[in-house]
Amino acid sequence: MIPILLAATFGLTISIFGTPILIKYLTRHRYGQFIREEGPESHQKKLGTPTMGGLVMMLATALGFFLSLVITAVFFKSSWVPSASALLALFLMLGMAGIGLIDDIRKISQKQSEGLKPREKFILQGLVGTIFTGLALLFPNAQGRTPASSAISITRDTAFDFLTFGPIIGILLFILWGNLIITGTSNAVNLTDGLDGLATGVSILVFSGYLMISLWQTQHLCNGVAGESVCYEVRDPQQLAMIAASLIGALVGFLWWNTSPASIFMGDTGALGLGGALAAFAILTRTELLLVLLAGLFVVITVTVIMQLTYFRLTKGNRIFRMTPLQHHFELGGWPEVQVVIRFWIIAGVFVMLGLGVFYGDWLIGHGGIVN
Repeated sequence: MIPILLAATFGLTISIFGTPILIKYLTRHRYGQFIREEGPESHQKKLGTPTMGGLVMMLATALGFFLSLVITAVFFKSSWVPSASALLALFLMLGMAGIGLIDDIRKISQKQSEGLKPREKFILQGLVGTIFTGLALLFPNAQGRTPASSAISITRDTAFDFLTFGPIIGILLFILWGNLIITGTSNAVNLTDGLDGLATGVSILVFSGYLMISLWQTQHLCNGVAGESVCYEVRDPQQLAMIAASLIGALVGFLWWNTSPASIFMGDTGALGLGGALAAFAILTRTELLLVLLAGLFVVITVTVIMQLTYFRLTKGNRIFRMTPLQHHFELGGWPEVQVVIRFWIIAGVFVMLGLGVFYGDWLIGHGGIVN
């Protein structure tokens, strides 16, 4: 547990003290947020609030992990070498954050709320996602486990394996599947990031769920011992837990400054980076379909946007909701912003508990049933 606590502490410390430094720098250079005109009118007062806060969040997460790794190695004689899974998770998180940074810089330089064109963003996301998914099937450890599996997973790998279609087609299908998850999560977090502290708080809850899953997998790894009825064929869950802990600490530190009224926004730098990290955990912990439940609020918000756009086009201008993403629907319905944020946090927490319940329930069933 010491590496986990160290990672969380470093992530929190760097984030909570580094964010005000970034705020001062961004304010001095007038790198502020531009608010879309079609959004809620009350949001216009947020015009000029510093953005790109995700820079510190991402930096704090990476530094928190590596500092914990080194200090643990020095004082407890453990390995200081980062695992393939950890490096891949950081690559996807930072790669997606880099795309968000380009988007944020373009918004600021062009002084508008639109940055990268959808096609440009999609291509860049696909490039990073393809590199990640391609590498994730390499680097087997001593037990022959690679960071990711070519099988679709729920709480563990299912019997549906893309490689049954042959090695070439199977790998291509896995890359497409991985990119679907990566693009979906990054855009889902981005859509949720519309109110002060909303995406930050929801992310804390979801990554707390993945911290618990990674810790549980660490304690129940398959080690080839006869009689093991339920175990997890995953690679490097302890270092993934360290990244989750560092990320949670960084998010908590950032929330100190991002809570209403926000002194800084995470921007696409933070939103896309968090989405990338979320996809990495789903793929590397072999819980891809369970992600739909663990990140249920992100899913609901994304689905409502799709519903709104589809209905609007089919009916030539009619709407299901007052405004999407969904949080703005309730704002226009008279809910104060803070009330929307806290109630959405509660809903997100319920989804995480349900997801963890399914994960643990699967393990209990494998040990003779929930009742027994």
